[in-house]
Amino acid sequence: MTRKKLCIVMVGLPAAGKSTMAAKLEHCLAEECVSVRLFNNGDVRREMLGDSDTSQALFYSPDNKEAVSQREHIALINLERARNFLGDKGEVAILDATNVSAKRRRKIKEFFPGCPAFFVECRNDDPELLEASIERKALLPEFAHLTPAQAVESFKERIRYYQSISQPVTDEENFVVIDTLNNRILDERVQAVLPHYKLVRDLLVSDWVRGLYLVRHGETAFNLEMRIGGDSDLTRKGIKQAQALARHFSDVDLPYVFTSNKIRSIRTAKVICEGRADCRRRPLSEFDEIDAGMCESMTYDEIARTMPKVHAARTRDKYNTIYPGGEGYVTLKERVERGVKKALYLSGNARNVMIVGHQAVNRMILSHFLYRRTEDVPYIYIPQDRFFHIVSTPSRKLFELVKFPC
Repeated sequence: MTRKKLCIVMVGLPAAGKSTMAAKLEHCLAEECVSVRLFNNGDVRREMLGDSDTSQALFYSPDNKEAVSQREHIALINLERARNFLGDKGEVAILDATNVSAKRRRKIKEFFPGCPAFFVECRNDDPELLEASIERKALLPEFAHLTPAQAVESFKERIRYYQSISQPVTDEENFVVIDTLNNRILDERVQAVLPHYKLVRDLLVSDWVRGLYLVRHGETAFNLEMRIGGDSDLTRKGIKQAQALARHFSDVDLPYVFTSNKIRSIRTAKVICEGRADCRRRPLSEFDEIDAGMCESMTYDEIARTMPKVHAARTRDKYNTIYPGGEGYVTLKERVERGVKKALYLSGNARNVMIVGHQAVNRMILSHFLYRRTEDVPYIYIPQDRFFHIVSTPSRKLFELVKFPC
C-alpha cells in the first residue's frame, strides 16, 4: 500500500457519537474527491445475524465465549472488506466499531501493514446527552421486540460490558481523543505523516450542519402587548403562522424539531409536526427565551418608567447589560451555544434539523454561525413570517432568510 492510504479507526463506547462522527468524515472527505468508504461492524452483524439475535446485552459480554467468537468473526469480515477496498483504488477506510481494547487495535494495525492507522476516540461524558443517545439507540429495529424500558436497560448493560474491557488509546502512535458534544480535542499525538490529516483534524472540530431551519414561534398575546418574556400562548394569527409553516415544510423531511420549554415554542412545533410520524420533537431548556428577571412580563415602556437605570444601561450597551435577577445577551451566549451543540449531536447526521426558538435565542444562534460584532447581535432581525436556512459544511456555506406564505 502507498503512503496515500489511510485507515481511520473509530474508538469509543456505544452511544459516544462514533457513528455520527464517522459518517461526517466519510461525507466530507468524499466531497473533497477522496476515495473513502465507511465500514461498520454493526452493519455486518445485522447482515449476518439479523436484529433480534444481537439485541440482548449478553451477546456483548466478554465472558460469553460463543458470542465473542461471533463478534470476532464479524470484525474480521469487516477488516477484510476494508483491506480489499484500500488494496484497490480506495484511499481512506473508516472502521466504525467500538475498538476499545488494545488487543483489537493491535489486530487492526497488523491487518494493514504499510498503511498508517489513525485512532479517533470519541467521548460523551454528558449524562443528559448519554441518556438521550441511549433512548435514540433503543428505537433501532433490533430492539423492536422489547419494551422501551427493556431496550434502554439492555443497551446500558451493553455499555457496561464494553466498559469492562475498555483501554485508553494513549499508547497508540497516532491518535486523537475528542469530546463529541463540543467538537473539542482533549488529547492527541501524531507521530507519522498521515494523508489528509489536516482536513480530517479540521472536520473533527467543526460544526457540521447540512440543513438547519431556524424558526421563531408564532405570534403571542405578549407580542401584541409588547411584553417581554412570560409564557403566553399563540394568538389566532400565531396558529395560522404555524399552520403556514407546516404547509411550507410538508414535503421536507424533518426528523428532528427542537424547541424551548415555553408554550409558544412547543405549540408552534406541534402544529408543524402534526400528522408526521417521522418528526421527533424535543424541548431543550437551553433554547428558553432570555430570562428578564424582575422585568419579566413588563413592556419596554414600563421598564423605562419604573426602572430607568436598567433602561438606560440597555440603551447604552444592550449586549452586556443583564436584567436584574435575570440574564443578558452576554450570559445567554454560553447556554444557547450548548443548546446548538446538543441539537446537532442528538440529530446525528440528519439532513434537516429545525429549531423553533425565540427572538433573543435565535439572535444568539445566528451569531454562532454568522459573524456579527457583539454590540450588533441584540438587533438582528428575527421576523415571525420568515425563517433562516443555514448550511455549514467544508464545501458549502449557505445563509438565507426565507419568507413563507401565511
